[in-house]
Amino acid sequence: MKAVAIPLLVTLALGACAAPATRISTSLQRYGLDTARADCVGTRLQGDLSLGQLQQLGRAAAAYRKGDTNPGVLTVGDLLRVASELKDPAIALAVGKAAAGCNILP
Repeated sequence: MKAVAIPLLVTLALGACAAPATRISTSLQRYGLDTARADCVGTRLQGDLSLGQLQQLGRAAAAYRKGDTNPGVLTVGDLLRVASELKDPAIALAVGKAAAGCNILP
C-alpha cells in the first residue's frame, strides 16, 4: 500500500508558485510513488478539484491523523476514507478516480 503524506495536502493551502499538480506529484514521489503515477494523481486532482476543495481535503486529512503515532503518513485507503466523509461528494469522486485511474488503489 502506498502512502500519501499529509504535508502534500496541507501545502495546497499555501500560495506557492508551483501548480497544485506539481506540488502533489513532488510530495507523492518523496513518499515512494513513481514519477508517472505521482504526476497522474496530481494532474487529475488539480483538474477535478478547485483549490478550495483541495484545501478542504488537506484539512480533513490532517485532522484525521492528528494524535496518530505516525501523523506524517496517510495511506491511500485513509485518504479515500477521509474524502468520503466530507460533505462534498465531488472530492470523494475525484480522489477515487485519481487512485483508480493512476493504479494506486489500496
